[in-house]
Amino acid sequence: MPRILVVYGPNLNLLGEREPHIYGRESMQEINAKLAELARREDAEVEFYQSNSEGAIIDRLHAARKDSDAVVINAGALSHYSYALRDAIAAIQIPVIEVHMTNVVARGEFRSTLVLAPACQGVVYGFGANSFLLGLRAAIEVARDRAAAPPRGS
Repeated sequence: MPRILVVYGPNLNLLGEREPHIYGRESMQEINAKLAELARREDAEVEFYQSNSEGAIIDRLHAARKDSDAVVINAGALSHYSYALRDAIAAIQIPVIEVHMTNVVARGEFRSTLVLAPACQGVVYGFGANSFLLGLRAAIEVARDRAAAPPRGS
């Protein structure tokens, strides 16, 4: 059974009330309920983690290398400038799917730069809260594919 960690970065704890004209009216808890239901249907485990602190997110990603098969992350603004977070993703050597609710490349110059993306397995953006569902589906499939793959060198 794949174990997927879903990570929310700065300010995402305010989903549903933060700029609803941009991010919609669904709260993080409502999105988590949908993700938990999808994981149940797909016979996967899902854990949720949110922090407004870059260092805490890095610490949780480091721990994920031992307790998770894949990660879905929306790092918020950190996605656009945190090379420390990018390096943590590269270091943990498990698949990471980056998600964004909005079409970030259409929202201005600084948001179109995604420094985490090169270290991630893939990126999903522009589908509102459904970006998380699509990211979770991808993470589950990638984790299953990795589990089914023969060991390197065999």
